[in-house]
Amino acid sequence: MKNTIKSLLITLIIFLSGNVQAAFEVKEIPEKHIDVKYEGKVIARVMTAYDDSTKETRHETYKVYTHVYDRDGLKPITKGAGGQFTHHRGIFIGWSKTKFSGKSVDSWHMKGCDQVYKKIIKSNVDDNSASLTILIEWVTSDGVVFISEERTQVFQIVEGSEAFLEVDFNTELKALAADIELNGDPEHAGCQFRPSNEVSKNKSAKYLFHKEEVDPKKDRDLPWVAESFKIADQMYFAQHMSHPTIPKGNIYSAYRDYGRFGAYFVSKISKNESLKLNYKFVIGNGEMPDRNYFNSRYKAFTNQ
Repeated sequence: MKNTIKSLLITLIIFLSGNVQAAFEVKEIPEKHIDVKYEGKVIARVMTAYDDSTKETRHETYKVYTHVYDRDGLKPITKGAGGQFTHHRGIFIGWSKTKFSGKSVDSWHMKGCDQVYKKIIKSNVDDNSASLTILIEWVTSDGVVFISEERTQVFQIVEGSEAFLEVDFNTELKALAADIELNGDPEHAGCQFRPSNEVSKNKSAKYLFHKEEVDPKKDRDLPWVAESFKIADQMYFAQHMSHPTIPKGNIYSAYRDYGRFGAYFVSKISKNESLKLNYKFVIGNGEMPDRNYFNSRYKAFTNQ
């Protein structure tokens, strides 16, 4: 009898443990997007749709980017297609002068090429984070895949802090067709963040640097930049960090009142070789903290 009860208890424990859902969840809606959820609420949405059947649908879907949602998971605080500078979308990456085989395409404005989502390579969720790696092909309008990208994003909730979300953005760009040169300018290249289009109307974006008297138009290799912005009656802030392994000469564009900001560099990738890039974003609700807060976040990011 005792053995029977013990066996039933063990079976019940195994059953219950197998049905305990992690706090984080990754859910793909095929041909639309991939939702990252925490306790049932959307915290981020990776936009993966691609439809080149018409000019209009291609415009809506020509690049892969990530929306960040508000603290309540109700709506994105980042910008999608349309609005001021339609090609600025959430967390995104590209270079306006992407050169190979003696020609140039524009993977920023998406002229002569598209970023096409192919599949989830892997994902992992638990109570502490969600990790998502996806395959993206950068393909010319005549069908040449010139970059194969493996983009890994890790999402973590920040408890008891001004911030509510951290997003690690780690990508590996592999040159497939030929040697690649990634080029452009600070306004039209690199890994960048664009808040809601509402910010372009209220012109509320303000910037903070890691120390006093930084001139982002002249100074190079800044570790991070933070901005504050307003949506409706709510204040938000975002910190963009560049890991020290990013190619040198990194330049931050961080002065536009509509809020698009990020970092750009010039680099080459030899055919069949890869370039690995590591960034981190910290997103918060409320007034922007002081630079000591952001310096501590950067220190945690780089283990320095």
